[in-house]
Amino acid sequence: MDKNSKAFKTLEFDKILERLSSYTESADVKKRIGEIVPYTEIDGAKAAQRETTEAMSTLLKLGSPPVNLSVENVLGEVKRTEIGGVLHTKELMNISRLLYVARRMKSYLGEAADECAQLHGIEESIITAKQLEDRINSCIISENEIADDASGELNTIRRKIRNLNGKIKENLDSMVRSAHYKKFLQDPIVTMRSDRYVIPVKSEYRGEVNGIVHDTSASGATLFIEPMSVVNSNNEIRDLRAKEQQEIERILAELSALVSENSHTVFVDYEQVTNLDFIFCKGRLSLDMDANEPKLNDKGIIRYKKARHPLIDKDKVVANDIMLGGEYDTLVITGPNTGGKTVTLKTIGLFSIMAAAGLHIPAGESSEAAVFHNIFADIGDEQSIEQSLSTFSSHMVNIVKILERIDFNSLALFDELGAGTDPTEGAALAVSILEFLRARKVTTVATTHYSELKLFALSTDGVENASCEFNVATLQPTYKLLIGVPGKSNAFAISRRLGLDERIIDRANDILSDEDIKFEDVITDLEQNRARARKEADDAARMKRELTDLRRQLENDRIKLKENKSRILDDARREAKILVMDAKEEANGIIRDLEKMRRQGAANADFDKKTAAMRDKLKKKEDTIDKAMARAAKPKKTYAEPPKDLKPGATVKIVDMNQEATVLKAPDKNGNVRVQAGIIKMDVHITNLKKVEDNKSKELAEKYVRNTRAFESKSKNVSTEVDVRGQNLEEAWMNVEKFLDDCYLAGISPVSIIHGKGTGILRKGIQGYLKKHRYVKSYRNGRYGEGEDGVTIVELK
Repeated sequence: MDKNSKAFKTLEFDKILERLSSYTESADVKKRIGEIVPYTEIDGAKAAQRETTEAMSTLLKLGSPPVNLSVENVLGEVKRTEIGGVLHTKELMNISRLLYVARRMKSYLGEAADECAQLHGIEESIITAKQLEDRINSCIISENEIADDASGELNTIRRKIRNLNGKIKENLDSMVRSAHYKKFLQDPIVTMRSDRYVIPVKSEYRGEVNGIVHDTSASGATLFIEPMSVVNSNNEIRDLRAKEQQEIERILAELSALVSENSHTVFVDYEQVTNLDFIFCKGRLSLDMDANEPKLNDKGIIRYKKARHPLIDKDKVVANDIMLGGEYDTLVITGPNTGGKTVTLKTIGLFSIMAAAGLHIPAGESSEAAVFHNIFADIGDEQSIEQSLSTFSSHMVNIVKILERIDFNSLALFDELGAGTDPTEGAALAVSILEFLRARKVTTVATTHYSELKLFALSTDGVENASCEFNVATLQPTYKLLIGVPGKSNAFAISRRLGLDERIIDRANDILSDEDIKFEDVITDLEQNRARARKEADDAARMKRELTDLRRQLENDRIKLKENKSRILDDARREAKILVMDAKEEANGIIRDLEKMRRQGAANADFDKKTAAMRDKLKKKEDTIDKAMARAAKPKKTYAEPPKDLKPGATVKIVDMNQEATVLKAPDKNGNVRVQAGIIKMDVHITNLKKVEDNKSKELAEKYVRNTRAFESKSKNVSTEVDVRGQNLEEAWMNVEKFLDDCYLAGISPVSIIHGKGTGILRKGIQGYLKKHRYVKSYRNGRYGEGEDGVTIVELK
């Protein structure tokens, strides 16, 4: 399908692409988005849809990617290094950032769901080059600064420069402070001219200060002189500066050579990162539109459920079910002006383009979209004064072009087909055009006011009526699409509501032919039947929901009953086991006594008497066990009268555990209460709790309320950043640690630690502590706009 197709602009697909491109800052990705065209083959469209679905599900599961995916195009710079070119610091930083983004995204995609096959394929193709990334970062601090540690030679040169600068400043400071030179100086300061240290000397004392004049003030009253005592040191600094620049150029050349060695990695990573940027733009658009992946087909079948036009405000748009294809391939939509016919027409066309382009559509799950070879649209008033074309003529010019190019697997959309000319001829022409399109198996949607087209749809197989509902009582359209019902003319009813004389309306009725009146009556009956059917369907749906809720409640009751039964049986088994163990122990004792008596050779009469006594004792024990077993089998009463006004901090007793606990949260809608017994927190149903009314519970409640209020008060005053610039590491970390504790308790995250750039010692020290801190989940340097290396952003657990 041609990306310059007139249908793209008519159906406002260009506005969807503008919205899609707003999710990226990359010029290359914006260009790719601007060149999106719908697939004409179903396999390509399905693959593009799968990309969007994987991105959307990954965003929902893992949150936004850990880095901004918009990176600079560095391909030209890398190609330059392959032919021996040397890159600037900014170009090397862009390459380092690309490698960083690729490495972070590889880790991020590794946590995506197993079914995200396409994203995992991209993750596997990304090549990391951590060594090159670290080397660039260790050498380059900013676009204008190379690190001292970039090489040993550079470190040595800069140290010498600092030493000489200190020596020169010390020499000149002693001069400007001396009583001898004080009267010769315009101001007692040391300044710079032409990168050399100078002092401001009054022009009349030029001969008193031996040195080289580098500049003169605008008035000529002041000469900026470099004293001879520092000329040699300044010359040495100039030589060192030249050596420093040579060493910097050597370092940049070395880094450029490393980039050349890793050029393949950079090329692959740029391609994959920009591809991911594009894919996640589609995923974000889907989430923002509350869209879903449609099921695709190449048979011209459209089944949009709760379809919402994406360019209409979410709070105002009316969702509609739109069905087309299958039993009928042509839809004739009628209804009043401003009733939603054109919006419906555009929704069908725009959704078809978006689905074929791999974008989700703002419709319900299980919606179905068709992939067409071409989509044509003649929508809107295109009257042209310059070309002397009427509305009818301009529409007909478009229709002629459409009919010349259309094929069997196309979608044709016509707004007010045949309008703008004599109604009889226009209606006949419209019917003829629809028949022409149907003969070529073209999926067609047309809006009209002509009754003849309503009759054509009623009497022709494969053609279906639809209408946009209108409320005569309020004189307002409802924007609801009604498939299978032709629109009824409401001219008389509207005129009557607006106060038109009844005699005029009666005369208009007399003028209507019997056929027209009968047709309107048929439409009235259809609308009444539809309203009745919809009411019955709503009642049936309500009853179904009530039955579903009842079934769910019964299932919950069954599960609770099963749990109670299981608990009762467990208690019974436990108690029975104890009884049996006691009985066994007593029986063993009796047996031991009998054995002892036998060994002692007791008299038969005495032995028999004692044996009978022990037998009676065993019988009594057996009876005791039977009674206890029966008692254990009975369910215990574990539920008490539910306590009222149960609030956090109250002391309660868990009845079935005979354990006191403290209420943490009030009962939810299901009657479950969060309590804490000792160190254990649990949810207990309110019927299993008994309120303990004593002074202790009141004290606990008051303490709970005090602590809660204090915590809330503190939370409101906690800042999201702490500034430790100018502090030594020990002092800074004490302040940072207290800040992190307050933020963790207040539930604030992420937070910022401002430590400044400086030498980097404070940043490294603080980040070293952060690695081991118990509340820290992750941390990173600030990005552009956040303070960059002068700020550390911390994510708390």
